[in-house]
Amino acid sequence: MARRRTSARTVDHLLTDFGTHLPRREPAPPEPPPDKPFPKVVGLRARRQAGLGWAPTLQPLAGYQMTSEQTPVMWPLIAGDGLPPTGAPMGFDVLSGGSFYCDPMGWVNDDSIPVTNPNVFIFGKPGRGKSALVKAFMLRMIRFGYRSLVLGDVKDEYEDISRVLGVEPYRIGPGLPGRINPLDPGPLALDWEQQDRAETARRGAIIFNRWLALISGLVGSQQVPFTPTEARIITHVLRDLTGWTTGHTTLAPVTIPMVWKALDDPSEALVDACRYDSRQGFFDRSRALRDALGSLCQGELEGLFDAPSTFQPNWRAPIQTLSLNTLHSAGNEGAIGIALICLNSWGQGIREMAEPGDRRIVLRDEAWMQTRLGVEAVKTLDSNLRLSRNDGDVQLVTYHKPSDPLSAGDSGSQAAQIAKDLLHLADVRILLGQDEEVANELGHLLGLTRMQQDLVTGWAMQDKGRALWMVGDRRFKVATVLSPIERRLTFTNEAVA
Repeated sequence: MARRRTSARTVDHLLTDFGTHLPRREPAPPEPPPDKPFPKVVGLRARRQAGLGWAPTLQPLAGYQMTSEQTPVMWPLIAGDGLPPTGAPMGFDVLSGGSFYCDPMGWVNDDSIPVTNPNVFIFGKPGRGKSALVKAFMLRMIRFGYRSLVLGDVKDEYEDISRVLGVEPYRIGPGLPGRINPLDPGPLALDWEQQDRAETARRGAIIFNRWLALISGLVGSQQVPFTPTEARIITHVLRDLTGWTTGHTTLAPVTIPMVWKALDDPSEALVDACRYDSRQGFFDRSRALRDALGSLCQGELEGLFDAPSTFQPNWRAPIQTLSLNTLHSAGNEGAIGIALICLNSWGQGIREMAEPGDRRIVLRDEAWMQTRLGVEAVKTLDSNLRLSRNDGDVQLVTYHKPSDPLSAGDSGSQAAQIAKDLLHLADVRILLGQDEEVANELGHLLGLTRMQQDLVTGWAMQDKGRALWMVGDRRFKVATVLSPIERRLTFTNEAVA
């Protein structure tokens, strides 16, 4: 019996089943001899042979059917839809050529944009335009009703724009007369005697929780564990010093040296309230806590945060800056980190009674100095970032590279894990130029593709202000544009000029 022969199917037939046709490449027409450009006369109908005929219309282009998810694979340089033109114009989108606008709070309120919190993390190698980007954003958001609060100007980079806006920067440091009390109750203490019991209880809980978090961070910076036992002791001390325990109609002022003195010379009521059988038992169990606060009061906090505040800011001004340059000049990174913790608590207290619509850009410059102090300091920053959506403030945090938060502790420690989670508390991340050695960090910690890593370590390093903007799950290749006045105000290379 003869076998039936089946005809083989070509690639054209296989693609036709899926609605796609493979474009053909027609052979090039033969070229005439060089000595006879028209070797033969051809009639109007031409000749029935490939390359020798003519057509009244061009051949149809090849058509392809694919989803929008597959299109960037074949044509990766086609830009997608941009962001709405709201907020501060920061420059232009290199891929689309259109203007690029930054509006973190507006993005949160727009359901079409995958942003759920207004926090912004900025990473950049020194000299790549990080400070200029921050200053330009602050200046341009003023027209939209935003005021800026710089909680710790470590290098005096923001004094120029502050003076241009008519605000004299406030300076604190060893030998300077200024003081800031991180245990200042802030606006919540206003009209205290006129409030009912429920309102005073609500305000008191906010104030004491903030103070407890501050002292926890300060004690933790001295590598002293802050357990529930220490928390109970500090809570009783704070309530006794303010008059809360005795039901005073106003809150008495409290400073950290006063807390230390109350622990060093405890009253019988404090010993009983903390459930110790004797003063000696209290001394034995609280020695590490007392020594940690004593070391701070006679060290990093002395002359800075050990007295009532002498600074009364004008919160209607467009910007407020607090300089820590004297500490930076001394090269004491630990003292700067502790100062940032204190300023953080002070600034948080001032913002607890913000009026509706009073929005701020809160800059936390050189945040790596704070996170290196240990788990309690990291928890403090973590809390501020989590509450930014409710406060209505834009928390602006700057780092040098993505792995900086991980320096909070040993690999696998609680501090390192919390610090790593900080990266997920900001839906807007701006990546300026980085060295090639940081490429693996970009992929591992931020989930960048190889092409995006090359963009940060290559294209962004070729000029200042170039950055990859990560807005939710969308990526934008943006070049910052500064006006001549902004270039003068944002120039930060005087120290190396």
